[in-house]
Amino acid sequence: MMQGLGRRYVHYIIKHKQRSGTLWEGRFKARPVDSVQYLLTCMRYIDLNPVRANMVDHPGEYAWASYHANAQGRIDPLIEPHNLYLSLDGSVESSCSAYRELI
Repeated sequence: MMQGLGRRYVHYIIKHKQRSGTLWEGRFKARPVDSVQYLLTCMRYIDLNPVRANMVDHPGEYAWASYHANAQGRIDPLIEPHNLYLSLDGSVESSCSAYRELI
């Protein structure tokens, strides 16, 4: 039922909005993280999203943030540090300190 409803919705949007192709075409883009500057920009953006959304005052207050691993050095089995992040200062402690300053 949901699949049929979704198909009808897509046909409706394509017809009435005079579009072609798939409904989500061109919406998402991917770019490789290949420099330290871009990596840190992405990490900062992600960790500060809950603050921008007024969910918390500090990224460390958000339970689902990677801030705990990146800035405080907590071990999280779901987070594997990027090689570029690990190569920042050579040690986890100094990388965490530098990341806290960035945030």
